[in-house]
This record gives sequence, C-alpha cells and structure tokens, in this order.
Amino acid sequence: MSATHCIHLSLLRGFLVTFFVLALVGCGAAGSSSPSLPLIEATSAIPATAPAAQPTVQIGLVMKTLTNPFFIEMERGARRAEAELGIELIVKTAAQETSIDQQIAIVNDLIDTQVDAIVIAPGDSTSLIPVLYEAQQAGITIVNIDNRLDMSVAANLGLVGVPFISVDNEAGAYDSARVISDQVTTRTKVAIMQGIPTAQNAIDREQGARRAFRGNPNITVVATASGFWKIDEGYKVAAQFLTAHPDLGAIFCANDMMALGTIRFLREHGHDHVLVAAFDNLQEVQSALQDGSLQATIDQQAAEQGYLGIQYAYKMLQGETVPAETMIPTLLVTGTRQP
Repeated sequence: MSATHCIHLSLLRGFLVTFFVLALVGCGAAGSSSPSLPLIEATSAIPATAPAAQPTVQIGLVMKTLTNPFFIEMERGARRAEAELGIELIVKTAAQETSIDQQIAIVNDLIDTQVDAIVIAPGDSTSLIPVLYEAQQAGITIVNIDNRLDMSVAANLGLVGVPFISVDNEAGAYDSARVISDQVTTRTKVAIMQGIPTAQNAIDREQGARRAFRGNPNITVVATASGFWKIDEGYKVAAQFLTAHPDLGAIFCANDMMALGTIRFLREHGHDHVLVAAFDNLQEVQSALQDGSLQATIDQQAAEQGYLGIQYAYKMLQGETVPAETMIPTLLVTGTRQP
C-alpha cells in the first residue's frame, strides 16, 4: 500500500470517529440520562457577563487621639453619617495629640490606600499642610474639622478648596473664662493653661480667655504655659503655677483634660479656693462641675463636627457645593459654685 493511500485511510478513520462521537452526544441531548447532561445545564446557567459591583466610597477620618473622650464623641458622629450614607469609614488616630509625625504618616497611608476623601482634625495647623496637599493632588477630597489649618500657609502651598467645620474657639473660651472673671471682686492673680502652642484652636482659646480677663480690672494674668491638652501635663503645669504664685486665684484651662489634672493638683495640695474654667464638656468633668471644683466648660458638640465632616466630604464627591466655613454653636455649661 502506498503512503498516499495510508494517509487517506487515516483521515477517513478520524472522520468516522468524530461523526460517531457527535452522534452519541446528539442522542444524549435528545433525552439520554447521560451523566454529562448536568454539566451542560450548569454551564449554560452562568450569565455571559456578571453585573459590575458599584465601588464603595471610602472616607478616612484622621483624628488626634482616642485618649481624649472628645474624639470618641467625634467618631460617634462620623459613624452616624457612615450608616446614613452607606459609605466605608476608615478611622485613624495618632497615639497622642502631640504625635504630629504620626498623623502625617497616617495621611500618607491613606494616600496609598487611595481613599476618596480625608476628613482631618489636625494636631498642628501648619505641619500637616504639605501631606494634605499631596493627597489633594492625588485626587483625594479634603475636609478640615476641629482645628483650623493655617489658611495663608495652605494657600502658599497650593492647598485650596478645603472646607472648615468647627466652633468659634475664641468666643467659647471668652464665655468660659468670663464665668470665673465675673466672680473676682478683689485684686486677683490668674493663669492661663494653653493647648499645643502651634494649634490654631489653642491660640484662639488663649485669646478668648485674655479678652474675658481684660474685662475685669481686678485681674492680672501672671502666668501662661502649655499643658499640651493632657491630664498629666495639666497637673505639672498647675504645680508650676502655684509654686511660683501661691496666692493664685483662678486658672483657665484650654481643655477639660488639662482641667482634670489641674483640679487633682489643687485638691491634693489644699488649693480648693482656686477657680477653674475649661473647654470641651467631657463626661469626665461632670462631677467636678457638680461639686464646684470646676466653674465652667464649653460644649463644642464634637459628634456634630464628625457628622458634618463626613457629610461634607460625601457631598463634595457627588459634585455638590458645601460652605467654605461652618461654625457650630458652642454651649456654656456652668458649675454649682456661683456668686
């Protein structure tokens, strides 16, 4: 047999085998109980193209710390907005309110994560601006809450279009310090305990307290120092104040945490006569307000700041316009030891 005949024979055999297999498959499709049938049915049930899932909006909330109950309240408000809007909230905080470098690192991480927006309560009014500018350049929407970023520095670096949500810290501090100022009727020395000196809200609160004290000619401000928003630092600074000025009559503390440290020192060292005013209205100072060791504080509605921050970020992502500045009303809360 020639090679050509062999090739033709092989092709004929292949054709017959293929025809026979196809015939069997056709019979099975017509009603056979062939085990291949379920596989064919399962495959045919899969849609040609599955609908694409809608991406979830991711918003990062960057706060100073969770060691201060003020920021726990802020997160609570932000979580309420998360539930209402159906977005994914990523909450990040530094270890302490003075951990500025850690906040910068957190923003960098959120840039790498490619979140849609960042809502930030910056620990410092200038140091966070460069990294926030980088985030904005990466297409991330920025909202500033609680402590105002330095607007002139931001403009110089190109960080623009960032709405701000907070309270009037100067006016709130004035109201709080005014409560103790109004109780001073004789020559009295007072001190001011600042927050972080480079934070705009700390600067504003000191100015508000000074304005309240200037309104009383009997008052002389003899000392000013930073307690860096912390209880332990508040205790130490109060000790410095009273060591240098044993006849001190009043202290304005720029937040409740420092006031708690101050009150602890005053109690332990027999200075219960010293008037104290503060800022934040934390749950932790309510007993001090009731027993008269704290004269006044300011409720700045932390939860509302967190809630509006997330709301504004979401609206901006939807192309909506939001106010450039929103001031939430402060509420004066007074203690029991009134004249």
